[in-house]
Amino acid sequence: MRTQLPLISTTHGPNASHPGGRSALTCRFRCGDACFHPAPNTSSNPYVGDVIATALSRRSMMRAAAVVTVAAAAGTAGTVLAAPPAEAAPSAEAARRTEAGRKPRGRAARGLRFTPVAPNTDDTVTVPAGHAQNVVVRWGEPILRGAPAFDPEKQTAAAQAGQFGYNNDFLALLPLPGEKHRQVLVANHEYTDEVLMFRGYDAAAPTREQVEIAWAAHGLSAVVVEENRRNGALTVVPRHHLNRRVTATTEFRLTGPAAGSDLLKTSADPTGRRVLGTLNNCSGGTTPWGTTLHGEENFNQYFANASRATDKRYGIGTGASERKWERFDKRFDVAQEPNEVHRFGYVVELDPYDPASVPRKHTALGRFKHEGATVRLTHDGRPVVYSGDDERFDYFYKFVGSKRMRKGSSRAVREHNLSLLDEGTLYVARLTGDSPAIEIDGTGKLPADGEFDGSGEWIPLATATAKGAVSHVEGMSADEVFVFTRLAGDRVGATRMDRPEDIEPNPRTGKVYVALTNNTNRGVGANAPADEANPRNANKHGHILELTERWNRADSTRFAWTLFLVAGDPEDPATYFAGFPKDDVSPISCPDNVAFDPHGNLWISTDGNQLGSHDGLFGVATRGERRGELKQFLTVPTGAETCGPLVQDRRVLVAVQHPGEISGATVEKPASTWPDGPGKIVRPAVVAVWREDGEDIGV
Repeated sequence: MRTQLPLISTTHGPNASHPGGRSALTCRFRCGDACFHPAPNTSSNPYVGDVIATALSRRSMMRAAAVVTVAAAAGTAGTVLAAPPAEAAPSAEAARRTEAGRKPRGRAARGLRFTPVAPNTDDTVTVPAGHAQNVVVRWGEPILRGAPAFDPEKQTAAAQAGQFGYNNDFLALLPLPGEKHRQVLVANHEYTDEVLMFRGYDAAAPTREQVEIAWAAHGLSAVVVEENRRNGALTVVPRHHLNRRVTATTEFRLTGPAAGSDLLKTSADPTGRRVLGTLNNCSGGTTPWGTTLHGEENFNQYFANASRATDKRYGIGTGASERKWERFDKRFDVAQEPNEVHRFGYVVELDPYDPASVPRKHTALGRFKHEGATVRLTHDGRPVVYSGDDERFDYFYKFVGSKRMRKGSSRAVREHNLSLLDEGTLYVARLTGDSPAIEIDGTGKLPADGEFDGSGEWIPLATATAKGAVSHVEGMSADEVFVFTRLAGDRVGATRMDRPEDIEPNPRTGKVYVALTNNTNRGVGANAPADEANPRNANKHGHILELTERWNRADSTRFAWTLFLVAGDPEDPATYFAGFPKDDVSPISCPDNVAFDPHGNLWISTDGNQLGSHDGLFGVATRGERRGELKQFLTVPTGAETCGPLVQDRRVLVAVQHPGEISGATVEKPASTWPDGPGKIVRPAVVAVWREDGEDIGV
């Protein structure tokens, strides 16, 4: 198979131009310059571009006739235990008529009836006409009893531990029984951007206080919010008894098959079952039993002085870390504490209704750069968790639990449900094209079967039970599979993907959508060239896969797949929007987090827009004759990324992450004045959007 090589820059500094559309600051502080390092996956496993190349042609992406989903019916998702009625895929002939100029009749899909926002570079959150917004909570706002008001010139670690954290990402809103018009907002705090937090910050010599503030600014926040029924705004309820901060020094339990393993034992924790903190929490999910899941993503960047092959596979550096935390706590120095790094890279579970509970890290879901973790239930009530490993040429995974969820809210029921993710089987995906390669000539000529699609299988890696765990990977123990999951994927021949990020099952249809953000290495040097599925050298815009589990059973070991969306400028012939006419869609680049609205439409947030405008949030219909109609709902300020989309009937929430994160920007020289205007420090924040007339979004 072709070897994938990284892009190399000769100006690796604060003003360097980084792949994927991110600024140098984003690459430094968010992912440790991952795009400038060789891709950790050097296996010879199939590359998804080559796999898809056997199932699509260039003109097939312009011809809706060619892309027909495999027979699909709705599946089980969320708390629904019975499958909804089957849903037919659009016919090839109907798609041909659409391409030929017959536009779908009627209005946009229900939930998407708004005037799209035009692409722009405004330093604000821009929303459709007839909509209003408010900032729900900002970095530094006090949420715990006794926490002081935020003062950027007088920051302390103690204050930050009681204040809303930095760089909000994943968002969840949970009901609060007994408190009318109130909900519990849970947010991830992915990483800190010290040059935008501290005046005069010296990256070569951070102070202990700055480091401890950063520790406190990482992690999670749970905060009760109250709805203003007159205008739709959400506001924080400070000092509520459920409000909570989880930081880089909060105690966690390691649970599941690897807990207690020699690979997880350290000098501070000889049991291998207790760990301090959670790092780089990116996206996540909400469980049917009322908890939240949080994926530890680019944890590698916090650790220094690594040397082992297993560390290299996870991108852990051999020298000092960017933040220099190892100077203040030896656990971040791999040379001194070789197993501490093995205790990060998991899915974290939080019980937001019990602020005294100890959060858990679930080893059964594997250790890699979890973008998130989304849950659906099998027909008999067992949890299935999907998660992507956000790295060029890495894999996506599924965990199928063996224990059934129980209903109720008693302590015994909640304890049982908190153990659901500790027993079951972890799988990795392998994709295969359906059509013979000889029938795909790149001209758009249809293969003999008249359609372009593929199939796939979930390959078992290891199974955990109450009595122990069993490895399904030759040459690896069960402990090794759960701790070195990337290596297990390498050994079984999983399909290498273009940065698999968020993965979400549609609660209406059961189909699963995989956001593949980009891969600028495609076609560079000896890498795979442009192919029928990806007609651009250097895949800088990304695409979205649509999977249908066999029989629409969440626990199936086989699935069908099709390309749902190939991102970019609609005028580019390489783009594809599920067969919808491209003159009626918004341009989109670099899909990242995904979510669904109550109508079954897919909502996509972007990270690193390569089309010259700011990142944003988009809605797209997934079924019916409007399938593929994509409309931009909002844009975020200068330097910001759109995160954590949450779409309710009457409200849309987004996490505006790293505003002002532009190369060369500092506290003294800000690139953005959002959200509080000139003279104020730029602050990541959560924003709520609603219709001014009080009606449901998009209807």
